[in-house]
Amino acid sequence: MTVTSVDLDVLLDDLRTLVEVESPSLDLPAIEASANALAALIERRLGTPAELVPSPAGPHVHWQGPGEPRALLVGHHDTVFPRGALATRPFSVIEGRATGPGVFDMKGGVVLAIHAIAALGDRSGIELLVTSDEEVGSGASRPLIEERAKACGAVLVLEPAAEGGAIKIGRKGTGGFEVIIHGRAAHAGLEPEKGVNALVEASRQVLAINELGRPELGTTVTPTVAHAGTADNVVPAEARVGVDVRVSELAEADRVEAAMAALVPVDAEARLEVVGGLNRPPMPESATADLYGLARRVATAIGVPVPVGVTVGGGSDGNLTAAIGVPTLDGLGVTGGGAHADHEYAETSTMVDRTRLLSALIASIRSERP
Repeated sequence: MTVTSVDLDVLLDDLRTLVEVESPSLDLPAIEASANALAALIERRLGTPAELVPSPAGPHVHWQGPGEPRALLVGHHDTVFPRGALATRPFSVIEGRATGPGVFDMKGGVVLAIHAIAALGDRSGIELLVTSDEEVGSGASRPLIEERAKACGAVLVLEPAAEGGAIKIGRKGTGGFEVIIHGRAAHAGLEPEKGVNALVEASRQVLAINELGRPELGTTVTPTVAHAGTADNVVPAEARVGVDVRVSELAEADRVEAAMAALVPVDAEARLEVVGGLNRPPMPESATADLYGLARRVATAIGVPVPVGVTVGGGSDGNLTAAIGVPTLDGLGVTGGGAHADHEYAETSTMVDRTRLLSALIASIRSERP
């Protein structure tokens, strides 16, 4: 195994390059610009071009080394931050923290992946897939992710590390619903009795939905966003309620989906419409055990901190690859905090060691596969 040195200044320069091209999910011109910038960076560091794979959510970026595929590195270049966020939070590095939109989730991880591959003298059998729609459910990228995962046989996900630099060895399944309440408008002052108040019905449904969680089983069902009404003096004819769902067991996903489908209006004149469901199944620790053990051994061998493994509530594309039976390890990106928040940051002091760990892990996966 030959791994060349990793230069922190170059890592940070490349991170700046990606962060300064804003890429909010589903903003197709922005996603296309981001994909082009990423592809150019990959070609500059790895010496061969990446393919831009078109999709309804914008281009995915796919790079392949020579030979039989053996390890797939997965990331995403879309972010949750709207266009213009960069103007208020420009990329900067101050006192060991890199900041800027998407620096932690997960452009930092993408940069680590590129440099981990670049550090290998032999780049055969390695693939890098950076998708454009992870933050909105991976609907356009899922078939490609699953196809390449099966072809490679092992997946390393560059989502950011958990607290303290921990690797993610388990994830809850995730999903969401929207409950649409159809009522009837009326003048709120002259004849409210002629209306069917969708907001009142929504409040009743929220209370019922809130009781569907089973925390003792790791199941959370959380009403999150609600919209109703058009004017202060109009009985609301429609209301919408978003619901976030997290499950540790597939059986719980089935139960929650059935319970959501079985919701009935308290007001017989109202009508309910429920859409959505589970879009990422759980990633059990059994799917990560072999690769996590290998990561610990590799860390010891190259003299970097041995990562702790934790199970987390958030979902990622690792859920998808684990669900089809491909060994998967997640949370191999940068350390830091503030994912999806304005105080998002990446710790620069750990970036070199995490790149070295990833590079050595890729080499070990490749050498241990027949």
